[in-house]
Amino acid sequence: MGVLYINNNGNLLPNSAPTIDPGNRAHLYGDGVFESIRIVNGRPINVENHIARLVEGAKILRIRVPSYYNAEFFQERIEELILKSRIEKGGKCRLSIDRSIGGTYLPTSNEANFYIEVDAYGSNFFELNAKGLEVDIYQDIKLQKNFLSNFKTKSCLHYVMAALAAKEKGLDDLFLSNDKGNILETSSSNVFVVSNGVLYTPGLDEGCLAGTMRMQIINLALAAGIKVYECSILPQNLLAADEVFITNAIKGINWIGGYRTKTFSNAIARKLLIALNESWSKSIEK
Repeated sequence: MGVLYINNNGNLLPNSAPTIDPGNRAHLYGDGVFESIRIVNGRPINVENHIARLVEGAKILRIRVPSYYNAEFFQERIEELILKSRIEKGGKCRLSIDRSIGGTYLPTSNEANFYIEVDAYGSNFFELNAKGLEVDIYQDIKLQKNFLSNFKTKSCLHYVMAALAAKEKGLDDLFLSNDKGNILETSSSNVFVVSNGVLYTPGLDEGCLAGTMRMQIINLALAAGIKVYECSILPQNLLAADEVFITNAIKGINWIGGYRTKTFSNAIARKLLIALNESWSKSIEK
């Protein structure tokens, strides 16, 4: 692997020295939104859905998004970085829209800047984890539903603290819940529960992230004849489940092997992972 490159608002720079401008509001205040995009066979996938959520999130933050910030615009720039960084197979991309420099808590401008970085990833297509994840529930911070909940903003300390707590406990991840005790997501993923062949996942109206992979898995499940319900998930639902798996744009599907005293299988997770890889292999074959 040679030198990786980034695109800072139109300027291509090697990622071997500082590339963020002084006064960057995402760095100072978390004032921006981002997307994590998987690269397969040297090409970014699911770009349209990622850009749709990114732009919608930026508008929610009252960032003035140019009309040309669309899937075609960003796909060209991502592919330019992939080529220049010589990523020929698996990779990942992080794409941000941040408010332009100026001001403190009150910005002096609502104009938009973008920042794109790419990196290689260990596998080309999505792979199911060989060993099931061990998880529990994070108790120290409860998620609060608000108009930002469905978007990937750069205010991520609750996820960081949950991930650190999981590591300290010797676990792979922790579920995050709201004040009612409803499970919404993990430190990095959306949650799916399988009971009697039916798929359940927290609804967006509860305040979980509107994950792009979450949407793909729901669509793949429906296409495979699997019923899907968006509903509240409580800890007791985990104890009654046959399977629990989590999803995100980079890893795809990870199955959970154990929650406290309960162990889970992975038949539906495995079936959906095969369908996920087939759906993208057909569209990106070279």
